[in-house]
Amino acid sequence: MRVYPTFFKLAFSWMDAERAHKIGFNGVKLAHTTGAGRLLQRFTAPASSLQTTAFGVTFPSPFGLAAGFDKEGLGIEALTELGFGHVEVGTITGQAQPGNEKPRLFRLIEDRAVINRMGFNNDGAAAVEPRLKAARAALQRKHPNIRPVIGVNIGKSKVVELDDAVADYLISARSLAPAADYLVVNVSSPNTPGLRLLQDVQTLRPLLAAVGQEADKAAGRHVPLLVKIAPDLSDEDIDDVAKLALDLKLDGIIATNTTIGRTGLKSPAAKVAACGAGGLSGAPLKRRSLEVLRRLRDATGGAVTLVAVGGVETAQDVQERLDSGATLVQGYTAFLYEGPFWAARINRELAKMRRAER
Repeated sequence: MRVYPTFFKLAFSWMDAERAHKIGFNGVKLAHTTGAGRLLQRFTAPASSLQTTAFGVTFPSPFGLAAGFDKEGLGIEALTELGFGHVEVGTITGQAQPGNEKPRLFRLIEDRAVINRMGFNNDGAAAVEPRLKAARAALQRKHPNIRPVIGVNIGKSKVVELDDAVADYLISARSLAPAADYLVVNVSSPNTPGLRLLQDVQTLRPLLAAVGQEADKAAGRHVPLLVKIAPDLSDEDIDDVAKLALDLKLDGIIATNTTIGRTGLKSPAAKVAACGAGGLSGAPLKRRSLEVLRRLRDATGGAVTLVAVGGVETAQDVQERLDSGATLVQGYTAFLYEGPFWAARINRELAKMRRAER
């Protein structure tokens, strides 16, 4: 019998969502600092059969933690001890910023969903840089063969005008690329005014080209570059992004970010309205994110690595994404509802599926 859902109901369901997140994350970090996480890793480490190669990087498992949980690189080692094959840190901006006013994180428990308008709250690229370098070095020491992978997700500082967005992204790329296994350009959060306008291919092309060049120069090697897109793009816009990715020889596309839509929810309309603006993530996003993934697969023909995220809750969900064209799969919202052994359980079930196929 799984204990965590009952624990969540008693301990967290009534609590302010951002406070609950902080308490939970502190618990994960405490397990690491006390050495308990290292012991747990004997049981949470992914089976070797799950090793996956994407854009020249080997991942211990195709399943990882999406950006948004560890916004500032404060718990990378601790999170990998729970079984995640990779941890995507961020979103990080060129300048430190507090994010939007609280409350800004809301749970829709009936829908196993979350609405957030965090607003890229983070310490800024300069402060995050040494944390990434330290975590990368520590993981290399502990995993001399195949170590968990560190992704870095970067976005636009709120105070920076859209006309100056490229220079702002380059600040983050210059600082963070040397410690990143891959770099993600986030142009799809609904919580920074005007950010989604950068998804237009005419604006996106010079941004991605400049970030890619700056990242490789700063790191002295090729840093795989991905772009994260919204589920709210039209099918025609998705096709345009796919074509751009092929033209620029991007390493990957992450599909998808949160949605501004509110259709098909079980939660009372008044409760949803009371949450206000923000991006919706979790189970309600499952169908659309899968549609976007399959459209990208057909449009790119396997020439671009696809990373699936949105509504992923079970090993079956992960496998469905892999069967639909994804090489890597990420989750986040279900982590809040399923608890600290969620990734390990998915990895065990994925390994069991692969043994059954032999």
